[in-house]
Amino acid sequence: MLAYPSIPGWKASRIGEPCLAFYKYDGSNLRWEWSPKRNWYKFGSRTQLFDHTSDQFKDAIPMFHEKMADDIASIVCKEHGRKVERIVAFTEYFGPSSFAGWHDLTEQKDLVLIDVSVYKKGFMEPRKFVNLFGDKEWTAKVVYEGNMNKQFIEDVRHGAYPVYEGVVCKGNDWNAKVKTYEYLNRLKNRFGDEWEKYAE
Repeated sequence: MLAYPSIPGWKASRIGEPCLAFYKYDGSNLRWEWSPKRNWYKFGSRTQLFDHTSDQFKDAIPMFHEKMADDIASIVCKEHGRKVERIVAFTEYFGPSSFAGWHDLTEQKDLVLIDVSVYKKGFMEPRKFVNLFGDKEWTAKVVYEGNMNKQFIEDVRHGAYPVYEGVVCKGNDWNAKVKTYEYLNRLKNRFGDEWEKYAE
């Protein structure tokens, strides 16, 4: 099952190139696979598959089906016709206290679509993703659209945008994330000398 690629830090961004910057949700990356015959039949975190027996992620399964599953399949198939063999949707799963991959199992969670990959076509370009899904309440929100520049990076890092963890910036063939100083300081306070392990 296709796994979500690791997104490099802001130094990998392409200064001067156009981008869309999406709100970065502090949760767990979950992936969902669809085929025409089996519908949504395979679920996974970034590193392993799970099902309804998972203590950590079992509640995400009915949430995915209720909030977005049918719409995603319908929208992608309408866009690409009957040629779609497989879809992998990527979401972020989080609650009010979620932090650096940790979740309070007693809290109500939310699920937000962050990316879609179509078999043999790859990940959707960010503009197409927004055109197809941007009007849905369960889709990651765009917080900036324009050229990638050093001022934008510093503004995000210093808290000038309404984000907590940071943003994911997407060009047509590159991605980069920018995290706020507030979030990085929280990592340092929580994890001490090992904080950089959780900064990714």
